Amino acid sequence: MINEFITALQFLTRIRLVRESVCDEVSFGRSVGFFPLVGLFAGGIIALVALLTGGWLTASFRSALVVSLAIFITGGLHCDGLMDTADGVFSGRSRERMLEIMKDSRVGSFGVVSMVLLVLWKWSLIHDLPASLLAPALISMMTFSRYAMVLAIVRFPCAREEGMGKAFKAYAGPRALLISSLTVIGFLLGLYLVSGISVLTGSLISLVASLLFSFSFSTWLTRKLGGLSGDMYGAVAELSEVVVLIGFVMSTYIR
Repeated sequence: MINEFITALQFLTRIRLVRESVCDEVSFGRSVGFFPLVGLFAGGIIALVALLTGGWLTASFRSALVVSLAIFITGGLHCDGLMDTADGVFSGRSRERMLEIMKDSRVGSFGVVSMVLLVLWKWSLIHDLPASLLAPALISMMTFSRYAMVLAIVRFPCAREEGMGKAFKAYAGPRALLISSLTVIGFLLGLYLVSGISVLTGSLISLVASLLFSFSFSTWLTRKLGGLSGDMYGAVAELSEVVVLIGFVMSTYIR
């Protein structure tokens, strides 16, 4: 299980604990269950930086730093998936042509627009978060979005007969769903013990919202393309991050 966590960590982030020149499909697939734990780890780093810089950076500067750090830690992996998905889905072509466009290394206009809007939304939402919710929101953002990925992988079919998405689907299964669910439950319990019921309420709202979005978005993509691919998993993660932040901002209006 430690090796599976390391595989997930080194795949989803730029953090390198060991040198892995080759990793087989089985290892990739079985590492899916640790995606939320990797998100929790990465989110903790981002939240720590946000807290340490809160006393001497402006809110705008800190928001830009946090968004940039999140992209740097993940190596832009999911951003690339979002842009490829946008280019393919909004091309207006046939299913086969959409999938071909997603495999193209070049970025089109829809991909650029989607990335600009993604950064704008994240920056704005982080900027509007009260200081008391900043750290929980950032950690939840990274954790819940990776949990949404696990559900998309386990619940929905693959769009292609080859590729990394196929390996995830083939070797993840109920075990990955169990491990990832336990991670999320443990995080929520820890959040309640540290921050209390008010912060837990915002986190639960964000979790439910991200899962509903992930299911709806994945259903739409499946109807359009016959299933999901690795790029689409990345799109699910990035858009779920935005939904989690929206949930936390909206929770501030609950009295």
